[in-house]
Amino acid sequence: MAKRVAQGVLGLGGLGAACLAYAGLYEVKAFQLRRYTVPVLPPGSAPLRVLHLSDLHMTPGQRAKQQWLTRLAALEPDLVVNTGDNLAHPDAVPFVTQSLGRLLDRPGVYVWGSNDYYAPTFKNPLSYLTRPKRTGSPSPVELPWKDLDRAFTEAGWMELTDSETMLELHGIRIGFRGTDDAHLQRDHYHEVAGPIDRSVVDLAIGVTHAPYRRVIDAMTADGHDLILAGHTHGGQVCVPGVGALVTNCDLDTARVKGLSSNTAARRTAALHVSAGLGTSPYAPIRFACRPEATLLTLVPKT
Repeated sequence: MAKRVAQGVLGLGGLGAACLAYAGLYEVKAFQLRRYTVPVLPPGSAPLRVLHLSDLHMTPGQRAKQQWLTRLAALEPDLVVNTGDNLAHPDAVPFVTQSLGRLLDRPGVYVWGSNDYYAPTFKNPLSYLTRPKRTGSPSPVELPWKDLDRAFTEAGWMELTDSETMLELHGIRIGFRGTDDAHLQRDHYHEVAGPIDRSVVDLAIGVTHAPYRRVIDAMTADGHDLILAGHTHGGQVCVPGVGALVTNCDLDTARVKGLSSNTAARRTAALHVSAGLGTSPYAPIRFACRPEATLLTLVPKT
């Protein structure tokens, strides 16, 4: 009997070690491009191809990620939307910009996440499961996000930190509204809030890093057609057949990644939450949740 128990313990230990090796050596680098078609454009509009990038958490030595990201320029999207957490190291800025490469020549908009402003720190992994709705707090070490902001701006990308802007692509007038990072409670959507003026815009897109309900509900109530966010890492460590256990915000786990919808004040917006391309350097694993970028093809409403 004791021998069988020992064999069982060894077997479970071996399975756990195999899962950890898979998560940390293979899946965390198994980058994938997801594709969705989203019917949000006015009738008769030409399709728009939007590349959604999020949560790069870049460090200088991540060559596989850098090379994969560079190849995305071949998609030639009409628009790039970056929903933050680009950095995970003080020297990462040139590696982000070099990896984006020709994508910086495309029209783009962006917001910041907590790991643009502050360096990641070690946290007890169990706290991620026991405090799934926690908010973040600044770490002692600031990251050079202003250098990255300068590079994005010089490339022509437009920042959406608690601000709004407009862009016309293929004859479609796109209105953007964005917020600062809700995970750090820096969001001030009220500064740009208000009903969407359809005499001015044909398509309204809301952009935020962390999809907290207070932000996405307010954007939905104002009449946005599409809301883009990241932050969740898709749960990062998921249970096959079950999915994510947490979202690291107050969004429900059913919408932790991918294309879904959000309803508030009797209005509904398409919602896309990216599972992102990276992880914290202190938790470099993914399980049943591959790192991703997403190509959204926007088409006319049916």
